This record gives sequence, C-alpha cells and structure tokens, in this order.
Amino acid sequence: MAKKKQNRIKITLVRSPIGYPKKQKATLKAMGLRKLNQVVEHKDTDVMRGMIDKVSHLVTVDEA
Repeated sequence: MAKKKQNRIKITLVRSPIGYPKKQKATLKAMGLRKLNQVVEHKDTDVMRGMIDKVSHLVTVDEA
C-alpha cells in the first residue's frame, strides 16, 4: 500500500508573548516558537490545531 502524505502547516510568531499568561508562553515553546517572525512547520493534527487555537492571537497559520 502507498503511504498517505500528511498535510503540513507553517506557523509564524507575529506578536510577542510578553504580558500574556505562562500557559500561553509554554504553548508557544512546545510548538518550537521562540523569536518573532520565526516559522515552524508541523503536521496538521488535532493536537496542533488545539495549540494554535490557544495562541491564535499571537500566530498566523499557512497551509503548506
């Protein structure tokens, strides 16, 4: 059987997490985002979508 290709998403940190709760900062760290305008690529899973929802005001998402 052929393997099904997993969709990927690109996440960019566009606002500073300074002044936001520690949980939101921890979510960004878990996603691999540290610096402004940094871009990370992850698999498009329900878990990642939930993390994006928690910090949607700080990041932008591009379907890759």
